[in-house]
Amino acid sequence: MEFTIRQIATLLNGTTSGDDSLKISRVSKIEEGGAGSISFLSNLKYEPYLYTTASSAVIVDKSFQPKQSVQATLIFVDNSYSAFTQLLEEVNRRLKEGRSGVEQPSFAGAGTSFGEGGYRGAFSYVGDNCRIGSNVRIYPQAYIGNNVSIGDNTIIYAGVRIYDNTVIGRDCVLHAGAVIGSDGFGFAPQADGTYRTIPQLGNVVIEDNVSVGANTTIDCATMGSTIIRQGVKLDNLIQVGHNVEIGRNTVIAAQTGIAGSTKLGDNCVIGGQVGFAGHLVLASGTKVGAQSGVGKSIKEEGVSLNGSPATELSENMRSLAVFRKLPSLEKRVSLLEKNHRNQYGSEVPANGKVS
Repeated sequence: MEFTIRQIATLLNGTTSGDDSLKISRVSKIEEGGAGSISFLSNLKYEPYLYTTASSAVIVDKSFQPKQSVQATLIFVDNSYSAFTQLLEEVNRRLKEGRSGVEQPSFAGAGTSFGEGGYRGAFSYVGDNCRIGSNVRIYPQAYIGNNVSIGDNTIIYAGVRIYDNTVIGRDCVLHAGAVIGSDGFGFAPQADGTYRTIPQLGNVVIEDNVSVGANTTIDCATMGSTIIRQGVKLDNLIQVGHNVEIGRNTVIAAQTGIAGSTKLGDNCVIGGQVGFAGHLVLASGTKVGAQSGVGKSIKEEGVSLNGSPATELSENMRSLAVFRKLPSLEKRVSLLEKNHRNQYGSEVPANGKVS
């Protein structure tokens, strides 16, 4: 697959400086580029590579002014990072266009319908009474249960497991090994010390333009729905408990666990390995640092949290500053106690009061 630099500039609504007739066949980091590749410059700490790169073209901001001569053809755009992302999306779309039709063996149950232009890979399974939209790609060994709805242009990668009654919107991506709709962690303790399983009768609803990372699990609701709102991006290896609700455009990094019935607002940013207790409510715009433990609800929007237990970021930073001083403080206290013993011949009382 090849583009000319001129074609890329047109796609990105950019202008060029240099030979825009050159052919581009791959994308590369600016420090690793070669002939026929295109790169981008967004972070100016990489600017020195611009003057040495072997890439044929580099995407830069319109406001950028080179300090030296540049061998590569430059494509000037409003935002180089966003433009490069747009280019990657176009390349990715064209790479996947080749997959269409139905490979065998595959299975589709009674009453199931498929839109136009889709793809079903070998050994994929689609249950009864499902509604699969147009241009949906279901890769090999994916499992889709009964009464599942999947919107147009959604991609179900190999090995995904989608349980009965799940609803998935348009333009979603579910990466390999994701499990959608498995039982929530519901067990009632009994008088004899055993646990009785609480049936999980709800489902999972995933709205449009959601990305679910590899081996991420989203549990079905006990009753009602576990809901992943429009535009949410979930990294790999995330656990979403039953009846959780994740607000629009919230992003969550890997290995985060969200206990049942917790609700995250819109546009939250959650770092890796964060743990949420159950039945919490986080206001929109909340930011949580990696490895934090969130045990209480946050009502004010736009708060940044860090630590375990998680506290407001500035408070946590002050606590860490004190914590780093504890070894020297311990030495000072020991020295004071030693001087007290030498002077008075006795230990400092436990209450710290010196008579």
